[in-house]
Amino acid sequence: MPTLENAANLRRRYSDVDLVVSCGDLPVAYLEYITTILNVPMVYVRGNHDESYEESPPGGINLHQKIFTYEGISFVGLEGSIKYNRGKIQYTQRQMNGMVRGMCLKMRLHKFQTGFYPDILVTHSPPWGIHDADDVPHRGFKGLLTFMQRYKPRYMFHGHVHTWDRRKTVVTDYEETTIMNINPYTIIEIEPRKKQ
Repeated sequence: MPTLENAANLRRRYSDVDLVVSCGDLPVAYLEYITTILNVPMVYVRGNHDESYEESPPGGINLHQKIFTYEGISFVGLEGSIKYNRGKIQYTQRQMNGMVRGMCLKMRLHKFQTGFYPDILVTHSPPWGIHDADDVPHRGFKGLLTFMQRYKPRYMFHGHVHTWDRRKTVVTDYEETTIMNINPYTIIEIEPRKKQ
């Protein structure tokens, strides 16, 4: 887990951050500390180790199967990892495919209202075959590939797969989407799309 930095250092280094995006598996206290010190909102999806969020969710917007727009940039989220034990925030490939299909009406309505599908897909797990690992707990979801093929988000942010080995690929382009493993953290500047 990242170490908690002192408040003055956080404010100095990250004063230009407008929004915190969490891809899961971070303690509630840590997320609340960061967002409080930086005085910014947060969006998140739950990771496979975030069962405590049910009793005590972090402040912010849970993006799971929701669309949220902040300063002209729209986010959509899908939580959890591949099912590997009896954990609550784990899904089979079939369940994730169902969640992707279940987003269809929301996605179409968003495009009808704005002219675009959401800009950023936020997930805990990576897509199948991109940034995932060979061990069962860290395999990606095939349904996320389908999501990107269909809705073409500009970015996909995920966590779950640790990047202690800095030689690992953490940014990959897939079709029209830039996929980023944001572990341990990433700062990115994104401009809102211009209306068509």
